[in-house]
Amino acid sequence: MVIRVVVADDQAVVRTAFAGLLATQPDIEVVGEAEDGAAAVRLAAAHRPDLALLDIRMPGLNGIDAAREIIAASAGATRALMLTTFGLDEYVYDALMAGASGFLLKDATFPELLHAVRVVAEGQALLSPDITGRLIAEFTRQRIAAPPARSIEGLTGREVEVLVLIAQGLSNVDIADRLTITAHTVKTHINRVFAKMELRDRAQAVILAYELGLVVAGSGAGGIRPRGPGAGR
Repeated sequence: MVIRVVVADDQAVVRTAFAGLLATQPDIEVVGEAEDGAAAVRLAAAHRPDLALLDIRMPGLNGIDAAREIIAASAGATRALMLTTFGLDEYVYDALMAGASGFLLKDATFPELLHAVRVVAEGQALLSPDITGRLIAEFTRQRIAAPPARSIEGLTGREVEVLVLIAQGLSNVDIADRLTITAHTVKTHINRVFAKMELRDRAQAVILAYELGLVVAGSGAGGIRPRGPGAGR
């Protein structure tokens, strides 16, 4: 499968460099380049790419708003990967809430760029355990004050365990090892959690786990730990 990509950045050097690097890969096709968010939205509507690589900070329509419009217009078929200058960019949480599936530093290496594009295009979230713990916890504590609109009443105990481990940044294989079950079973649990909670990907699952208070900042994988003695059971 060829991954069709739109690249948007107001810095021509960055935009051209990323587009040129991606175009060298046989499984990636750059279908358009945009200098701002509005142009990215138009290109996405015209080409229906699999992925939009968007700079968070652009003049006019910024990358976050562009991501929100692109994802909504495509009903989630186009995924958004955000470009940022700093690992703790203050807008990263907003980007995830807008539907982005992860973010990438502008000084990322070529292998890191390719990995990010392929991972997000496959429907996964690009959130390392370290970033999950430091960033999502920080911004969730700061931004989410209202009681969550959803609850975990519809989830089984095992599904709650899987959700917590996703929030800790564990891969399917790591979750399988932790729970002593097969990777296939883990995938089944994840699919059920996503369906019941109407989640699109792991990024939304991480945010939901924090909103529901299933994890809090502390020790452990990704710098977070289950909340309360009954969490995860």
